[in-house]
Amino acid sequence: MKTSTCLLLAFAFIYLAISVQFSAVSAASEAVLDIKGQALRKGTKYYVLPVARGMGGGLVLGKQLNGTQCPLHVVQAQREIFDGIPLTFTSVNPKAPVIRVSTDLNVKFSASSICFQSMVWSLADFDESVSKWFIEADGVAGNPGLQTVGNWFKIEKDGVIKNSYKFLHCPGVCKFCKVICKEVGIFIGSDGVRRLSLINDGERPFRVMFKKA
Repeated sequence: MKTSTCLLLAFAFIYLAISVQFSAVSAASEAVLDIKGQALRKGTKYYVLPVARGMGGGLVLGKQLNGTQCPLHVVQAQREIFDGIPLTFTSVNPKAPVIRVSTDLNVKFSASSICFQSMVWSLADFDESVSKWFIEADGVAGNPGLQTVGNWFKIEKDGVIKNSYKFLHCPGVCKFCKVICKEVGIFIGSDGVRRLSLINDGERPFRVMFKKA
């Protein structure tokens, strides 16, 4: 009787462990959806729009906080009616056709500028004047590893409203690297420009939705 009970308990624990693992994999493999409920796809152009209304428009390129022109930083358009510049997303697995939550991604503007920069999102150097990591558009696409950890971002579910998300910088492309793990938010400088940056404790992430361009 005791042997049967032990066997049943063992099978129950194994089943539970498998179920938890399967749930975790399913959650991680969930596709990111646009405002129409369709999965985001590699190479397709999308506008990144704020969930909160009345607080700016889509994403564009702008000068650095200190006024330096190049490389341009990622900023939010001042006017809500402006959808911004389209972006594309590419998974760390370049063959993956669908963009999924919690997956390392390259984010790239579909644009060019006088700065001759790559348009791939990357962490800029730490700005000690405001204790912020801003996001610039001068990274390297692909080549996951030590030299490119600053170029990878993730999209996570926000959970506030349907099909709303937030960006996260917490790259997993280098297993032995010490990386920064922070959500992406908005920093409003003295010039009134809304720049994307990694948030500190107590600050809110930039909640977004995706609209096919």
